[in-house]
Amino acid sequence: MLPLGTAVVLGRQTRAISSGKALLGGFPTRLVRLTPLARPMLDGRIVRVESQAAALLADRLLEHGLAEPVLETLPPPEDARVTYVVPIRDRPAPLDRLLTSIGPGQDVIVVDDASQSPAAVAAVARSHGARVVALTTNRGPGGARNAGLAEVRTPFVVFVDSDIVLDPGTVPTLLRHFADPRVAMVAPRISGLGNRPTWLGRYEDTRSSLDLGPHPAALRPRSSFAWVSTACVVARVEALQTGFDGALRIGEDVDLGWRLVDAGWRVRYEPAVAARHEHRERPVDWFTRKAVYGSGAAALGERHPDYIAPAAFAPWSVAFLVLLVAQRRWSVPAASAVAVATAVRIGRRLRPAEHPCRLGLLLAGNGVVAALAQAMALMLRHWWPLALLACLVSKRARRAVLVSAVVDVALEYRRDAAHLDPLRFAVARRLDDLAYGAGVWLSAIRARSIASLTPAIVTSNRSQKGQISPSSDGESVGRSAGGAGSSGSAGGSSK
Repeated sequence: MLPLGTAVVLGRQTRAISSGKALLGGFPTRLVRLTPLARPMLDGRIVRVESQAAALLADRLLEHGLAEPVLETLPPPEDARVTYVVPIRDRPAPLDRLLTSIGPGQDVIVVDDASQSPAAVAAVARSHGARVVALTTNRGPGGARNAGLAEVRTPFVVFVDSDIVLDPGTVPTLLRHFADPRVAMVAPRISGLGNRPTWLGRYEDTRSSLDLGPHPAALRPRSSFAWVSTACVVARVEALQTGFDGALRIGEDVDLGWRLVDAGWRVRYEPAVAARHEHRERPVDWFTRKAVYGSGAAALGERHPDYIAPAAFAPWSVAFLVLLVAQRRWSVPAASAVAVATAVRIGRRLRPAEHPCRLGLLLAGNGVVAALAQAMALMLRHWWPLALLACLVSKRARRAVLVSAVVDVALEYRRDAAHLDPLRFAVARRLDDLAYGAGVWLSAIRARSIASLTPAIVTSNRSQKGQISPSSDGESVGRSAGGAGSSGSAGGSSK
């Protein structure tokens, strides 16, 4: 559990209801009632760890996704020694830039993954005082990291790719999260180097596949936050065991995160600090890399069949979407009726919470938004070949795709951040989806499996009266009937 003096804050999507007697949020969405002993420990939206009971309450809130640790209260580990492991194949110039940003006096292992010019890589590494592990055969990013991991003798390891530039405070800040003994790995936000001269470069600086956004989170498979990139991560060595799956050339970072979570560890994303990444910006390289990200889906599906679905829907949201897609005069009224009926059903399950009908409408509304967002993503990204064929023969399909594309760009466009006009942003957005989707389809064809293209239908358990008590191990947590979360794009980010 978290040490004394730390604190957790309720997540941005967690609601305190019934005058602080219950919490609604997490993944999947839960209604959790706090026992009389736990309620005074919630001060506004913060639980301060001032006793063992408060530590247990904070731990349970973290476990259910109802809270996030307050970074400023987390102490650095007593033994904060780290070893940097840098996998590389050629690219001595970016390696020099990275090692310069790491600075002198650090324990750095450069793993040369069978470079064509190993002498150039070795010269740069040794000029910065780094050790070199030279591989005679190319093992890929996962295998190269494992070779470096085998040489690590410190409690923590920093895996960092050669096209990253580190800020001085990034690693020390990430190390604070290991105050939680269940945290195995922490990733920073991956941002661009900035000042990119091309329009694709400016798009990547804002909408990179590696940039997971401004909000802290814990990795949860099949949620909207389903993976972290190991382009830069800090990890607890004892948690890694065998490390990466060396057989995976793409998606090895996704696989590692999912295996750690399955083993009971926590994997966190901390956007308070960033690692700057040299994004690809030449059109062919950029498009190819996006397709490569998608091509890892089938191999991940073989290893994690329960997690690889491109979207997850509750049964009622499937009915809602089918009615809308029909595009008949009765479609909107019928779909609305399904949503209202769902809101009523959720409200009944939330009794005796205060204002159960209002909460039911809120959750059903969130479910509608999630279902529409996932349906648009399927149509424009994962299923675009099928959508294209449908557009050739169906006016309704053309209308659905056009509306989805316009709404998607309108929601995602950030003019001030991207420094792009709407037209070029829209073109880049669609090319991004086309490339990733093509990679997913290619991997599915090669593997002769449609698992990575098939949405999951998630049923919710009947809600139970449950409570969290900081003084006992027993608890019962009811799930709402809100919309299921999306597994997101989990094709990997390996280089």
